[in-house]
Amino acid sequence: MTTDGESIPDPVIDGDGGEAAPIAPLRLLAEDADDLQIISAALQDAIMRPVDIRWEKEARRLTVVLSRFCWECGGTRVMAAMQFGDVQAVKSRRLPRLPDQALELLAMDFHPTEAPGGRVFMMFAGGGDLRIDVECLDAVLTDLSERWPARVAPTHLDEAG
Repeated sequence: MTTDGESIPDPVIDGDGGEAAPIAPLRLLAEDADDLQIISAALQDAIMRPVDIRWEKEARRLTVVLSRFCWECGGTRVMAAMQFGDVQAVKSRRLPRLPDQALELLAMDFHPTEAPGGRVFMMFAGGGDLRIDVECLDAVLTDLSERWPARVAPTHLDEAG
């Protein structure tokens, strides 16, 4: 896992309305399944629309722009982009086709095929998923904007609830 903390951090508003310690924009690189799990955790409950998913077939690149809930600082969201390189194919299953319909990302997982290739699965609330076939895992997540207060913090029922 690689991080890049050279950017100027932006302030985060704490729960009392005061300014907390600044948090640098998130920049992560995934080159294996363990790296992707870290990015998956950072993107849990990210919101995007089908129109925000862009596959450039000739460039073998898939880019997704999303509103990420900042679990590391709580109570805020930030616009971020996830980009996959060396993409061979992209397929969706049970995803809405309306360009502006909200998609909530639950998790991502990597299933290896012939080394170093594999399939990345982006799993969404409601049971839909996006499958990204890659020659090798080469993914980058980066924050793009200033943070803003989230209207609602995501909640998850525990297994008993």
